[in-house]
Amino acid sequence: MEQLFEEVIPEKLTDNVFKLLGTDWMLITAGTPESFNTMTASWGGLGVLWNKNVSYCFIRPKRYTYEFIEKSEYYTFSFFSDKSTPGGEEKYRHVLDFCGEHSGRDTDKIAKTGITPLRGIHNTVYFAEARLVIINRKLYAQHIDEKNFLDVEVFNQFYNEGNIHKQYIGEVVSVLQKKIIV
Repeated sequence: MEQLFEEVIPEKLTDNVFKLLGTDWMLITAGTPESFNTMTASWGGLGVLWNKNVSYCFIRPKRYTYEFIEKSEYYTFSFFSDKSTPGGEEKYRHVLDFCGEHSGRDTDKIAKTGITPLRGIHNTVYFAEARLVIINRKLYAQHIDEKNFLDVEVFNQFYNEGNIHKQYIGEVVSVLQKKIIV
């Protein structure tokens, strides 16, 4: 099978991170090809910390993906927007909507959305339909703590019912971009 992706160095990415995460969204996937779950996320970031290229994301303990990321050393971010075609930004919005609205505990998200899981390095999972994949190795994890909020209104807006996120910071170990076939 022809390779769909090519590895690129993170510094060569040209995406606007705010749009990539906040508008386009991503699937966070943890587990192995034999047993994994994926969820939609729009909270997170990319940057440099501890002299490493890092990613960070937030997952609530009630999410099924939480169980998988807790057991996994590696996890992936898959981004689906297709900037090269008109309307491509929304081509996979139905996949992202579905994976954000349904739990993998009682729904086969892969069968329902038709996306194709691929085995990545370190036994990770990402999707053939993605245009950009970031493979991460967990470096740090911590539950968000109410007493550390300097703006209590932010806490009240997002956590008035509990279910507080856990933050994961991961080293970016590989970045894969979909090959452009001409």
